[in-house]
Amino acid sequence: MTYRVVQWSTGNVGRWALRSILARPELELVGVWVSSDAKAGKDAAELAGLDRPTGVLATTDARSLIDLRPDCILHTAMADDRLMEAVEDLKTFLRAGINVVSSSPVFLQYPYGTLPSEAIEPIAAAAREGGASLWVNGIDPGWANDWLPLLLTSGCERIDRVVCSEIMDYSTYDNPKVLFDIMGFGSALDELPMLLQPGVLTLAWGSVIRQLAAALDVELDDVTQRFERLPATQTLRVADREVAAGTAAALRFRLSGLRAGREVLALEHVTRLHPDLAPDWPQPAGKGCYRVEIEGEPDYQLDLQLYSGGDHAKAGVVGTAARLVSAVPAVVEAAPGLLTALDLPLTTGRGLVS
Repeated sequence: MTYRVVQWSTGNVGRWALRSILARPELELVGVWVSSDAKAGKDAAELAGLDRPTGVLATTDARSLIDLRPDCILHTAMADDRLMEAVEDLKTFLRAGINVVSSSPVFLQYPYGTLPSEAIEPIAAAAREGGASLWVNGIDPGWANDWLPLLLTSGCERIDRVVCSEIMDYSTYDNPKVLFDIMGFGSALDELPMLLQPGVLTLAWGSVIRQLAAALDVELDDVTQRFERLPATQTLRVADREVAAGTAAALRFRLSGLRAGREVLALEHVTRLHPDLAPDWPQPAGKGCYRVEIEGEPDYQLDLQLYSGGDHAKAGVVGTAARLVSAVPAVVEAAPGLLTALDLPLTTGRGLVS
Protein backbone atom coordinates (compact mmCIF):
# COMPACT_ATOMS: atom_id res chain seq x y z
CA MET A 1 0.00 0.00 0.00
CA THR A 2 1.17 3.53 -0.77
CA TYR A 3 0.54 6.36 1.71
CA ARG A 4 0.14 9.94 0.46
CA VAL A 5 2.18 12.34 2.60
CA VAL A 6 2.54 16.13 2.94
CA GLN A 7 5.74 17.44 4.50
CA TRP A 8 4.97 20.43 6.76
CA SER A 9 8.08 22.67 6.94
CA THR A 10 11.59 22.16 5.60
CA GLY A 11 13.75 23.51 8.40
CA ASN A 12 16.24 21.82 10.68
CA VAL A 13 14.29 18.54 10.94
CA GLY A 14 11.94 18.95 7.99
CA ARG A 15 14.53 18.84 5.22
CA TRP A 16 15.80 15.50 6.55
CA ALA A 17 12.25 14.20 6.86
CA LEU A 18 11.72 15.20 3.24
CA ARG A 19 14.74 13.18 2.15
CA SER A 20 13.51 10.19 4.12
CA ILE A 21 10.01 10.38 2.62
CA LEU A 22 11.47 10.46 -0.89
CA ALA A 23 13.58 7.38 -0.11
CA ARG A 24 10.58 5.28 0.97
CA PRO A 25 8.79 3.31 -1.76
CA GLU A 26 5.68 2.96 0.40
CA LEU A 27 5.30 6.76 0.69
CA GLU A 28 4.21 9.23 -1.98
CA LEU A 29 5.07 12.89 -1.44
CA VAL A 30 2.10 14.96 -2.61
CA GLY A 31 2.83 18.35 -1.08
CA VAL A 32 5.28 20.52 0.86
CA TRP A 33 4.38 23.46 3.07
CA VAL A 34 6.96 26.20 3.71
CA SER A 35 6.74 29.34 5.81
CA SER A 36 8.72 31.67 3.56
CA ASP A 37 8.11 33.08 0.08
CA ALA A 38 11.79 32.44 -0.67
CA LYS A 39 11.16 28.67 -0.60
CA ALA A 40 7.73 28.74 -2.25
CA GLY A 41 7.75 27.33 -5.78
CA LYS A 42 10.93 25.33 -5.29
CA ASP A 43 10.97 21.62 -6.03
CA ALA A 44 10.97 19.33 -2.99
CA ALA A 45 14.23 17.78 -4.18
CA GLU A 46 15.98 21.14 -4.12
CA LEU A 47 14.76 21.82 -0.58
CA ALA A 48 15.98 18.36 0.46
CA GLY A 49 19.40 18.87 -1.15
CA LEU A 50 18.77 16.24 -3.83
CA ASP A 51 19.51 16.40 -7.56
CA ARG A 52 16.53 14.60 -9.14
CA PRO A 53 13.40 16.82 -9.39
CA THR A 54 10.17 15.41 -7.97
CA GLY A 55 7.66 17.72 -9.63
CA VAL A 56 6.25 18.54 -6.18
CA LEU A 57 6.58 22.28 -5.57
CA ALA A 58 6.57 23.88 -2.15
CA THR A 59 3.81 26.30 -1.22
CA THR A 60 2.84 28.69 1.57
CA ASP A 61 -0.85 27.94 0.90
CA ALA A 62 -1.79 25.72 3.85
CA ARG A 63 -5.42 25.29 2.80
CA SER A 64 -4.49 23.91 -0.62
CA LEU A 65 -2.46 21.16 1.05
CA ILE A 66 -5.18 20.30 3.55
CA ASP A 67 -7.63 20.10 0.63
CA LEU A 68 -5.43 17.39 -0.91
CA ARG A 69 -6.63 15.12 1.94
CA PRO A 70 -3.33 13.26 2.25
CA ASP A 71 -3.16 10.13 4.39
CA CYS A 72 -0.67 11.86 6.68
CA ILE A 73 0.93 15.23 7.36
CA LEU A 74 4.48 14.97 8.63
CA HIS A 75 4.67 18.09 10.80
CA THR A 76 8.12 19.35 11.78
CA ALA A 77 7.46 23.08 12.15
CA MET A 78 9.23 24.82 15.04
CA ALA A 79 6.88 24.96 18.03
CA ASP A 80 9.09 25.79 21.03
CA ASP A 81 8.18 29.48 20.88
CA ARG A 82 4.61 29.05 19.51
CA LEU A 83 3.14 26.13 21.42
CA MET A 84 -0.53 27.05 21.31
CA GLU A 85 -0.42 28.00 17.64
CA ALA A 86 1.20 24.63 16.85
CA VAL A 87 -1.50 22.79 18.79
CA GLU A 88 -4.17 24.65 16.80
CA ASP A 89 -2.46 23.60 13.56
CA LEU A 90 -2.51 19.95 14.66
CA LYS A 91 -6.19 20.16 15.60
CA THR A 92 -6.98 21.65 12.17
CA PHE A 93 -5.29 18.71 10.43
CA LEU A 94 -7.07 16.17 12.61
CA ARG A 95 -10.51 17.71 12.13
CA ALA A 96 -9.91 17.53 8.37
CA GLY A 97 -9.46 13.76 8.72
CA ILE A 98 -5.70 13.81 8.18
CA ASN A 99 -3.41 11.67 10.32
CA VAL A 100 -0.42 13.52 11.75
CA VAL A 101 3.10 12.50 12.71
CA SER A 102 4.87 15.41 14.41
CA SER A 103 8.10 16.36 16.16
CA SER A 104 6.38 18.90 18.40
CA PRO A 105 5.02 20.11 20.76
CA VAL A 106 7.05 17.51 22.62
CA PHE A 107 4.75 17.34 25.67
CA LEU A 108 2.20 15.59 23.44
CA GLN A 109 4.40 12.51 23.05
CA TYR A 110 2.83 11.35 26.35
CA PRO A 111 0.68 14.12 27.86
CA TYR A 112 -1.07 12.05 30.53
CA GLY A 113 -0.09 13.22 33.99
CA THR A 114 1.85 16.13 32.47
CA LEU A 115 -1.05 18.15 31.05
CA PRO A 116 -4.44 18.63 32.70
CA SER A 117 -7.27 16.66 31.09
CA GLU A 118 -8.92 19.88 29.89
CA ALA A 119 -5.83 20.59 27.77
CA ILE A 120 -5.76 17.08 26.27
CA GLU A 121 -9.46 16.69 25.52
CA PRO A 122 -9.74 19.29 22.70
CA ILE A 123 -6.98 17.49 20.79
CA ALA A 124 -8.60 14.11 21.37
CA ALA A 125 -11.94 15.59 20.31
CA ALA A 126 -10.42 16.88 17.05
CA ALA A 127 -9.07 13.39 16.37
CA ARG A 128 -12.49 11.83 17.02
CA GLU A 129 -14.22 14.40 14.84
CA GLY A 130 -11.94 13.71 11.88
CA GLY A 131 -11.40 10.01 12.54
CA ALA A 132 -7.64 10.59 12.48
CA SER A 133 -4.60 9.98 14.69
CA LEU A 134 -1.78 12.14 16.07
CA TRP A 135 1.64 10.81 17.10
CA VAL A 136 4.35 13.13 18.45
CA ASN A 137 7.86 11.73 18.80
CA GLY A 138 11.50 12.04 17.70
CA ILE A 139 14.75 11.09 19.38
CA ASP A 140 14.52 13.00 22.70
CA PRO A 141 11.74 12.94 23.74
CA GLY A 142 11.48 9.89 21.55
CA TRP A 143 13.11 6.58 20.81
CA ALA A 144 16.24 7.30 22.89
CA ASN A 145 14.07 7.34 26.01
CA ASP A 146 11.00 5.26 25.19
CA TRP A 147 11.60 2.03 23.26
CA LEU A 148 15.35 1.94 23.88
CA PRO A 149 15.19 1.79 27.70
CA LEU A 150 12.06 -0.36 27.63
CA LEU A 151 13.84 -2.94 25.48
CA LEU A 152 16.62 -3.16 28.07
CA THR A 153 14.17 -3.55 30.94
CA SER A 154 12.83 -6.70 29.27
CA GLY A 155 16.13 -8.35 30.18
CA CYS A 156 15.86 -7.54 33.88
CA GLU A 157 14.87 -9.82 36.72
CA ARG A 158 14.46 -6.76 38.95
CA ILE A 159 14.41 -3.01 38.18
CA ASP A 160 15.39 -0.51 40.87
CA ARG A 161 15.99 2.61 38.78
CA VAL A 162 16.07 3.66 35.11
CA VAL A 163 18.05 6.72 34.00
CA CYS A 164 18.00 8.07 30.43
CA SER A 165 20.58 10.72 29.54
CA GLU A 166 21.57 12.88 26.62
CA ILE A 167 25.23 13.88 26.94
CA MET A 168 26.16 16.11 24.02
CA ASP A 169 28.43 18.83 22.72
CA TYR A 170 26.00 21.25 21.04
CA SER A 171 28.66 23.42 19.40
CA THR A 172 27.73 22.08 15.94
CA TYR A 173 23.96 22.11 16.48
CA ASP A 174 22.53 24.26 13.69
CA ASN A 175 19.63 25.95 15.46
CA PRO A 176 20.48 29.38 16.90
CA LYS A 177 16.95 29.99 18.19
CA VAL A 178 17.10 26.87 20.36
CA LEU A 179 20.68 27.44 21.48
CA PHE A 180 20.42 31.10 22.40
CA ASP A 181 16.74 32.01 22.83
CA ILE A 182 15.36 28.77 24.29
CA MET A 183 18.37 27.30 26.14
CA GLY A 184 19.99 30.64 27.00
CA PHE A 185 23.57 29.92 25.95
CA GLY A 186 25.62 33.11 25.71
CA SER A 187 23.45 34.91 28.26
CA ALA A 188 24.25 35.97 31.81
CA LEU A 189 23.97 33.17 34.36
CA ASP A 190 21.43 35.14 36.40
CA GLU A 191 19.10 35.47 33.37
CA LEU A 192 16.79 32.47 33.14
CA PRO A 193 15.94 31.52 29.54
CA MET A 194 12.60 30.08 28.43
CA LEU A 195 13.69 26.48 29.01
CA LEU A 196 14.52 27.10 32.66
CA GLN A 197 11.44 29.07 33.64
CA PRO A 198 9.47 27.33 36.42
CA GLY A 199 7.66 24.24 35.19
CA VAL A 200 8.97 24.26 31.61
CA LEU A 201 11.39 21.35 31.99
CA THR A 202 8.68 19.26 33.62
CA LEU A 203 6.27 20.17 30.84
CA ALA A 204 8.71 19.31 28.07
CA TRP A 205 10.39 16.17 29.46
CA GLY A 206 8.04 15.12 32.24
CA SER A 207 6.24 13.16 29.56
CA VAL A 208 9.30 10.91 29.25
CA ILE A 209 9.11 10.04 32.95
CA ARG A 210 5.34 9.54 32.87
CA GLN A 211 5.48 7.27 29.83
CA LEU A 212 8.19 5.05 31.31
CA ALA A 213 6.19 4.84 34.53
CA ALA A 214 3.09 3.79 32.61
CA ALA A 215 4.99 1.18 30.62
CA LEU A 216 6.64 -0.26 33.74
CA ASP A 217 3.43 -0.06 35.82
CA VAL A 218 4.97 2.29 38.38
CA GLU A 219 2.76 4.73 40.26
CA LEU A 220 4.76 7.91 40.91
CA ASP A 221 4.27 10.30 43.81
CA ASP A 222 5.88 13.26 42.03
CA VAL A 223 8.13 14.43 39.18
CA THR A 224 10.71 17.03 40.16
CA GLN A 225 13.26 19.09 38.24
CA ARG A 226 16.60 20.70 38.95
CA PHE A 227 19.32 22.34 36.86
CA GLU A 228 22.81 23.79 36.95
CA ARG A 229 24.59 26.18 34.56
CA LEU A 230 28.28 26.94 34.11
CA PRO A 231 30.04 29.72 32.21
CA ALA A 232 32.41 29.63 29.26
CA THR A 233 36.02 29.84 30.40
CA GLN A 234 37.00 31.52 27.13
CA THR A 235 35.21 33.16 24.23
CA LEU A 236 33.60 30.56 21.95
CA ARG A 237 32.23 30.75 18.42
CA VAL A 238 29.00 28.77 18.05
CA ALA A 239 26.42 28.91 15.23
CA ASP A 240 28.10 32.05 13.85
CA ARG A 241 27.66 33.83 17.16
CA GLU A 242 30.07 34.73 19.92
CA VAL A 243 29.61 33.19 23.35
CA ALA A 244 31.64 35.43 25.64
CA ALA A 245 33.70 34.13 28.53
CA GLY A 246 31.63 34.25 31.71
CA THR A 247 28.29 33.67 29.95
CA ALA A 248 26.31 30.43 30.00
CA ALA A 249 27.99 27.65 28.02
CA ALA A 250 27.10 24.42 29.85
CA LEU A 251 23.74 23.21 31.13
CA ARG A 252 22.79 20.17 33.17
CA PHE A 253 19.21 19.40 34.11
CA ARG A 254 17.52 16.38 35.63
CA LEU A 255 13.92 15.31 36.03
CA SER A 256 13.24 12.69 38.68
CA GLY A 257 10.25 10.42 39.03
CA LEU A 258 9.80 9.74 42.75
CA ARG A 259 8.20 6.79 44.47
CA ALA A 260 8.07 6.67 48.30
CA GLY A 261 10.70 9.43 48.44
CA ARG A 262 13.13 7.59 46.16
CA GLU A 263 14.15 8.38 42.59
CA VAL A 264 13.08 5.43 40.44
CA LEU A 265 13.08 7.07 37.00
CA ALA A 266 15.22 9.94 35.72
CA LEU A 267 15.81 11.97 32.56
CA GLU A 268 19.05 13.97 32.43
CA HIS A 269 20.60 16.28 29.87
CA VAL A 270 24.26 17.31 29.99
CA THR A 271 24.89 19.92 27.31
CA ARG A 272 28.19 21.63 26.61
CA LEU A 273 29.35 24.12 23.99
CA HIS A 274 32.93 22.88 24.38
CA PRO A 275 34.16 19.45 25.55
CA ASP A 276 36.47 20.98 28.18
CA LEU A 277 33.61 22.58 30.10
CA ALA A 278 32.18 21.05 33.28
CA PRO A 279 34.78 18.25 33.56
CA ASP A 280 33.11 16.87 36.71
CA TRP A 281 29.76 16.32 34.97
CA PRO A 282 29.02 13.01 33.21
CA GLN A 283 31.13 12.54 30.10
CA PRO A 284 29.84 11.11 26.82
CA ALA A 285 30.99 8.08 24.95
CA GLY A 286 32.66 9.58 21.88
CA LYS A 287 31.63 13.15 21.09
CA GLY A 288 28.06 12.65 22.24
CA CYS A 289 25.72 9.87 23.24
CA TYR A 290 22.36 8.80 24.54
CA ARG A 291 22.88 6.74 27.67
CA VAL A 292 20.50 4.30 29.34
CA GLU A 293 21.40 3.06 32.83
CA ILE A 294 19.37 0.43 34.64
CA GLU A 295 20.04 -0.45 38.25
CA GLY A 296 18.64 -3.81 39.19
CA GLU A 297 19.44 -7.41 38.42
CA PRO A 298 21.42 -7.27 36.29
CA ASP A 299 22.69 -3.69 35.95
CA TYR A 300 22.89 -2.28 32.41
CA GLN A 301 24.61 0.70 30.82
CA LEU A 302 24.05 1.34 27.13
CA ASP A 303 25.87 4.20 25.38
CA LEU A 304 24.44 4.93 21.95
CA GLN A 305 26.83 6.97 19.80
CA LEU A 306 25.56 8.53 16.58
CA TYR A 307 27.34 10.22 13.69
CA SER A 308 26.46 11.61 10.27
CA GLY A 309 29.53 12.62 8.33
CA GLY A 310 31.33 12.68 11.67
CA ASP A 311 28.82 15.11 13.23
CA HIS A 312 26.80 13.76 16.16
CA ALA A 313 24.48 16.79 16.30
CA LYS A 314 23.46 16.37 12.67
CA ALA A 315 22.95 12.63 13.27
CA GLY A 316 20.47 13.42 16.04
CA VAL A 317 18.42 15.56 13.67
CA VAL A 318 18.48 12.89 10.96
CA GLY A 319 17.49 10.28 13.56
CA THR A 320 14.57 12.43 14.69
CA ALA A 321 13.28 12.80 11.15
CA ALA A 322 13.72 9.14 10.23
CA ARG A 323 11.85 7.95 13.33
CA LEU A 324 8.86 10.06 12.34
CA VAL A 325 8.86 8.93 8.72
CA SER A 326 9.21 5.26 9.72
CA ALA A 327 6.03 5.52 11.78
CA VAL A 328 3.76 6.94 9.06
CA PRO A 329 2.20 3.61 7.97
CA ALA A 330 1.55 2.49 11.55
CA VAL A 331 -0.03 5.83 12.50
CA VAL A 332 -2.27 5.85 9.41
CA GLU A 333 -3.42 2.30 10.16
CA ALA A 334 -3.95 2.93 13.90
CA ALA A 335 -7.33 3.60 15.47
CA PRO A 336 -8.17 7.33 15.64
CA GLY A 337 -6.88 9.24 18.64
CA LEU A 338 -3.86 10.68 20.40
CA LEU A 339 -1.21 7.97 20.16
CA THR A 340 1.95 7.33 22.19
CA ALA A 341 4.95 5.08 21.62
CA LEU A 342 3.19 2.51 23.79
CA ASP A 343 0.35 2.29 21.25
CA LEU A 344 2.41 1.52 18.15
CA PRO A 345 4.07 -1.71 17.02
CA LEU A 346 7.80 -1.86 16.47
CA THR A 347 8.52 0.12 13.30
CA THR A 348 11.68 -0.37 11.30
CA GLY A 349 13.61 1.57 8.71
CA ARG A 350 13.80 0.86 4.99
CA GLY A 351 16.46 0.90 2.34
CA LEU A 352 18.85 -1.84 3.51
CA VAL A 353 21.57 -2.20 0.86
CA SER A 354 22.64 -5.80 0.20
